Amino acid sequence: MPVLNVHRLLRPLLVWRARHISERMYMLILSVLVGAGAGLAAVLLKTSVRTVARLLQEAVPEPQRVFALSLYPIVGITLTALVTRYFLHGNLGRGIAPIIYNTAREGSVVPRSKLYSQLVTAFLTVSFGGSAGTEAPISVTGAALGSNAGRVLHLDRRRRRLLTGCGAAAGIAAIFNSPIAGVLFAVETILTELPAQYFIPLLLSSATATVVSKALYAGQPFVLITTSWPVNAVPFYILLGLFTAFFSVYMIRTYYWFDHFFARWPGLDWRKVLVGGAGLGALIFLFPTLYGEGYNTVELLLAGKSGHLTDGSIFSVYQDQNPWLLLVLVLFSMMLKVVATSVTVGAGGNGGMFGSSLFSGALAGFFFARLLNMSGLVHIPEVHFVVLGMAGTLAGVVHAPLTAIFLIAEITGGYALFVPLMVVSSSSYLITKYFEPYSVYTKKLVYQGVDVNANRDQGLLAQLDPRQLLETDFVAVRPTTTLGELVDIFRHASRNLFPVVAAGGRLLGVISLDTVRDALFDESHYATILARELMQPPLAVVGPADDLEHTLALLDRYGAWALPVCEEDGRYLGFILKSAILARYRRQLIQDSQV
Repeated sequence: MPVLNVHRLLRPLLVWRARHISERMYMLILSVLVGAGAGLAAVLLKTSVRTVARLLQEAVPEPQRVFALSLYPIVGITLTALVTRYFLHGNLGRGIAPIIYNTAREGSVVPRSKLYSQLVTAFLTVSFGGSAGTEAPISVTGAALGSNAGRVLHLDRRRRRLLTGCGAAAGIAAIFNSPIAGVLFAVETILTELPAQYFIPLLLSSATATVVSKALYAGQPFVLITTSWPVNAVPFYILLGLFTAFFSVYMIRTYYWFDHFFARWPGLDWRKVLVGGAGLGALIFLFPTLYGEGYNTVELLLAGKSGHLTDGSIFSVYQDQNPWLLLVLVLFSMMLKVVATSVTVGAGGNGGMFGSSLFSGALAGFFFARLLNMSGLVHIPEVHFVVLGMAGTLAGVVHAPLTAIFLIAEITGGYALFVPLMVVSSSSYLITKYFEPYSVYTKKLVYQGVDVNANRDQGLLAQLDPRQLLETDFVAVRPTTTLGELVDIFRHASRNLFPVVAAGGRLLGVISLDTVRDALFDESHYATILARELMQPPLAVVGPADDLEHTLALLDRYGAWALPVCEEDGRYLGFILKSAILARYRRQLIQDSQV
């Protein structure tokens, strides 16, 4: 149904709402609805992925399964690449980074295609064993649901931003049955500057999504039953935080390196699909733990069944001969998970680093604890360190320590480990941020020249449309206009700048009333002096789509109050005024501070 028809159908409902429901209650109701929608999307994706993945594995006998698992991801990546090219026209926008950009720079306008594109492509990638998480696609789907609901209901930018955050929070909450972590994820990664009033809608949306997920899907079955933690282990918590910090730096830099590597093959390039698919298949063949999201590996670690990590591996026959083999396999799986995820996404698949960070963090915590225990110097509870490793790695990679603390506490039931979680997550985050100021989600944006967190002024200016600030009431004159004709034009004009425009519309120069004031009193030259002799070249020219921050910098550099705006071919469009930019910025700032 066309969008205009939807608007026409909704108009009576919107009028009734304006008369009978307060604005605050209206936003609370919408946050609940967005949460329910995101919860259903999460249940749909997680259920379908697990079902298809199980069927694909059961379709192959056990002896040949290791070979099938190395071939399935190639099929999934190829199908995802085909869908992206022929149904999405190459516009998939993987990961959380595009949502961060949409929220910070585009008024929380998320493309409608993300309502379904993330679910479809993530399903194809992960169900066939792509080594990536489904958290980012679900969160993006929730954000798209909130943003487009706001667009259909004609909500302003700040309320659309709130619903976008509600959808993203609900997606994370529904996956893990973790409402508080969902809210904190939205706050730390997407809504980086948040009025206090936003928390209630975010909580409602996350809680609703959790209820929907709990009713229809069990969520991640991570269970940790513990009642205490040893005080003498605090130094080892600090060391684990240091360990996960440097591991997080490695993951961020590796992910970015592979992103840059695959960027040399834009679009659907079969070389990229072939190289990436073959590389991922080889990794999974050697280390089957890299297949899919890998949460079954985390479950084994939390259940104390680490010996089963080698099941299905070509190295399993050597496990009993060398107790160090398991540790070596864990180390390689831990280090190569980010490579597998990067290859999955870079080759054309879809998925995110959120789940991969949890997987790698669990292995990192286990590796750290098992290494200390095997040294004979000390004995520490390995299950605790599995949980703490997940939190530390997630805090470092995503730059979201609060999300990491509450998520791990909620999904494992390990609230008794709250203090160790705080120690590991905060230390990991602070150290990681020192070496990598930007998270795995924002680093690419920064290298593209978009620093969404550096300056709030930049974000607000980026949300303004330069075309809406264009002033077109400046009187244009021809280069052959005489001084006498100019005097008559000056007499009736309300501006003191006059663009000199050629017959084809190209800007030739600018006449300022202040610079020609003396010539106005020389009546003997009224018929002989032409506009082309009085005009001066503009101090600078800006384009209709130029960044307003750049425009303000030019205005300040030349001490000007207005600059001409021209198309790339030089065709004159109008002027942009410094006062207009600042006035619109002030209104935007006021709106942004309200709920």
